[in-house]
Order: sequence, then C-alpha cells, then structure tokens
Amino acid sequence: MRRDRLTEQFRGMHIPSQPIVMPNPWDIGSAKIMARLGAQALGTTSAGHGFTLGLTDGGQISRELALQHAADICAAVDVPVNGDFENGFGDDPETVAETVWLAAEAGLAGLSIEDINVRTTEAYPFDLALARIKSAIAAARAAKIVLTARADGWIYKSYDQAEALRRCRAFAEAGADVIYAPLVNPETIRGLVATGTPVNLLAAGAVRDLTVEQMGALGIARISIGGGLARVTQRVVIDGTRAMLEQGDFTILNGAASGADVDALLTS
Repeated sequence: MRRDRLTEQFRGMHIPSQPIVMPNPWDIGSAKIMARLGAQALGTTSAGHGFTLGLTDGGQISRELALQHAADICAAVDVPVNGDFENGFGDDPETVAETVWLAAEAGLAGLSIEDINVRTTEAYPFDLALARIKSAIAAARAAKIVLTARADGWIYKSYDQAEALRRCRAFAEAGADVIYAPLVNPETIRGLVATGTPVNLLAAGAVRDLTVEQMGALGIARISIGGGLARVTQRVVIDGTRAMLEQGDFTILNGAASGADVDALLTS
C-alpha cells in the first residue's frame, strides 16, 4: 500500500545528527511546491491551515476539518506527511487513540500529539499527559503510523523546561517514535537527544539562526518550521496591502514569483 511505503520511508528518515528538513505547507499548492522543490517529507500546520479559513491559531480547527485537510495534502504529493493534530482533539486517552486511527486512514505517515488543552493552553497533569501518549502509542503501533509526542506546556508557562524534558523522557520510555519540545534551549535539546529517541527541532526563535548542519550537530533527527512560512506569507500580505492602501505603493509586487515558475512547480 502507498501509505505503508511512505510511512516506512518516513520512519527511516529519522537519523540523529542527520536531520531531515520537514517544511509545513498550509494548502495543496504550497504542499506541491515544497515537494517539487525537493522536500523529503512535509508536515501540516494547524496555524497555517487556520489562516486559510480565517481562524486564529489554537484549537479552532475541528478534527473533521484537520482530517480532510490532511487527506488533501497526502493526495497531492508523493512524500510522507506528518499531521499537526494538536492535542488529538480530545482530553481523554480514548479520543486520542481514535484520532490516531483516523489519521492513518486519512493517509498520513505520522502525526503529533501535544500535552496541552488547546482551548485553555493549560498543560494536562503529568499522569494524564503520559496516559494520553501511551494510548496514542498503542494505537500508532497497531495502525502503523509514526507518533511524535510533544511537550508544549512550558511555552504557555504551565511548567518549565526541566518538566518538558521529564515529560519527553517519559514519552520516550513509553515508546514514542519521536519526541518534541518546541523552543527549548541547547541544554534541554541535549537532554532530549540523550534519550536515544529521535528528536524534532522547531526552526524558530534563536534556533532559526542556525544552519541545518549546526542543528544536526545538536544530535536532532528532524527539523520542522510549524507555521513559520505561513506567517511569512501573512507578513507579505499585511505589508503589501498596507503599502498599497496607505501609500499607494505597489513596489512589493516587484518581488513576485513569475507565473511560469509557479505553474512549472504545480504541474511538473
């Protein structure tokens, strides 16, 4: 089966110190362009997807919308796709497991599950967070999909980086395929790498000033960008529209990609 092939490819790409760069498209067009520019794997972005629907980031996209979006991206490209599925669209372990199965049915090679309630941005208590990930891991093994366990609570000041590391260690011991604590410092990254489980690193904050080689030297196995490029696109829209409407300035259009270049990437 196609998904089985892509899943095995995706699993095999996670080599510590030799990170793959996994860009995050927000629609079919951006996914096709990224894949045809050479991306070996892609990841959806709940933030970027939300922007296309006029929604803000964080808990506004339903599971049904996320699944359809993921299925559309998977159908458009022949590379593995990882789904940004926030907290698994439910607080209880059973709902998270169901989401994992549905993600596999949508054609995804992997998915990420966070340890926060996306509606409140409060982290789940440690025991519940671990139970949720254990349930996700069991479902992922049965469904043959790559499971990334995320510790996001420290970003929202629910806990510190030491707790993020403790949680990721527990997720790794439970059998998560990949662990991920966004925006942590190099010391914490080294702690994550020491678990022996592949680590995803977000190219954001101070980390985005590093090259792939420098990130790889930290021992990580995958680099994602989250909603980064989607936000860059929004910045162009904001700055360009303001310049046009407020100053009558259209010079931002001088930097536009040619229609021929875009067409070639979308149809090649």
